Amino acid sequence: MCVFFLCLLPSLLLVLLKLLLRWTWICHLADSTVQQSGRCVWVTACRLLKLPYLTVSEDMGECQNGIRLICKPTALANHLKKHCQALSHPPLARWPHDDPHRQIITNLMWPTKEGVELQAGVRFTRDNLLLEDGGIVAMDWAVCLADHQAHFKRDHHLGGRASGGLPSSLAIVIIIPNALGRVTPHLLRLCNQALQEGFYPVVFHRRGHGGCPLTTPHYQEFGNPSDLVQAVAYLRSHHPSSTLFAVSEGSGSGLLLSYLGECGSSSYLTAAACISPVFHGQLWFENKPPWLYHWTDLIYRKLQINRYATALSSVMDVAKILRCSSLRDMEELMFCATKQPDHRSSDSVDYSRSSQKPDWTCYWEKNEPLRDADEVAVPVLCLCSQDDPLLPPVSTIPEALFHNSPYFLLALTEQGGHCSFMHEDGRGGATSWSHSGVLEYFRIVADFFRVEEKKGLKDVAAHFGSQGLKHSASAVFSKRRRSTLLRKERPILGSRRRQVSTPSDTFEEDQEVFTWNRSYTR
Repeated sequence: MCVFFLCLLPSLLLVLLKLLLRWTWICHLADSTVQQSGRCVWVTACRLLKLPYLTVSEDMGECQNGIRLICKPTALANHLKKHCQALSHPPLARWPHDDPHRQIITNLMWPTKEGVELQAGVRFTRDNLLLEDGGIVAMDWAVCLADHQAHFKRDHHLGGRASGGLPSSLAIVIIIPNALGRVTPHLLRLCNQALQEGFYPVVFHRRGHGGCPLTTPHYQEFGNPSDLVQAVAYLRSHHPSSTLFAVSEGSGSGLLLSYLGECGSSSYLTAAACISPVFHGQLWFENKPPWLYHWTDLIYRKLQINRYATALSSVMDVAKILRCSSLRDMEELMFCATKQPDHRSSDSVDYSRSSQKPDWTCYWEKNEPLRDADEVAVPVLCLCSQDDPLLPPVSTIPEALFHNSPYFLLALTEQGGHCSFMHEDGRGGATSWSHSGVLEYFRIVADFFRVEEKKGLKDVAAHFGSQGLKHSASAVFSKRRRSTLLRKERPILGSRRRQVSTPSDTFEEDQEVFTWNRSYTR
């Protein structure tokens, strides 16, 4: 009898467990127990790996509705607050979706396929752009979705469709990867969602990044936008009626912010966005992130350098670079250290004598992302999280820039990690809040400017009369087009430059009330 009972005991336990799970509160208790146990194990593993768990900073104040929007009160800012739903609904997710380290591993470090092939439901085709100095940058167009679900939205995107069945104006989104040039799962999902919502995404790859060939022994500096300037001009010349947007991922913001400051009002972009941006490049290099992420980035960077070791050996000490133990030392050796002359090759001697590389301090004077922030004339939305483990503390964010510049807007969330901002979709999964927020921001800014242009035409009609409307409107738009094609010399605005770096400074009284003018952003 005892043997018979022991044989039936496992079956009886399974039946009893099934009966108990019929009660909802028992199911919730079991789920909560499993979740808490898994979280304790995960936190213990992170502490053993010396991955810090960051808490929400108290010095940034309370975030209203989970998002603190820091910006100068302008017509565009008020319009965004009123119509951009993403800025009023913060990224809310429960564990494990809200864990910053899990988000980094799954969204940034998880391996992806390389090359022009089907990835994350998106198919890419590549354009190689030959630059003035003989270098090559690559532009990967996300041309179609595997499920073809975006056709309807594409037909009804910004600008509608023309009579010939083709879009009357394309909305092109230039996507800039991080400084390592790696195509991350986060970036691929951004391309996927952009296609679904009717945008045309194109990924910009720097020299030697993303499989792009390195035809000159030269890597692009952290904040040197010269290659991006030519790429954007190429897009503008081939798509003159298109609306151009740009979004950067992580450290790729150093390139985008430098481009916006370098071009100023001559930029062809309508709006830009930076997801988890690096505001201070030198500080970011000198303050190491957690060792696991640092060594992962370091090894990836060394693999890039080693691929072109033969070509770069004429201008860099590649062997010494490959022995570096930090990204800071690699950056300094690549761009600040002059290669010792090799007497066996006269070409290398001539090149080393003719090249004068700056020291570490001078290098960052030329490559800091916000060095020309006072010249930016395009609305820029920056998404930052207080629990980002890869960036310096939130106390280093230049809040004065967002309080005083009409073109910079900062959305600071309590959680989101680095380039993740996961948000529960209500079906047990999670989506990226940053993707939907950035794309919605682009649409609203484009609509705002379209309305402002119509108001401008009405003002012209009221001033010149209906007879001279056509001539006056054409004169206005030709003037705007000339302002974009002819780059003007930027004056040295000492007061504005000091204001960006010194939070205590304020604008003059006559600049307190800012009226948005469409010509300022073209």
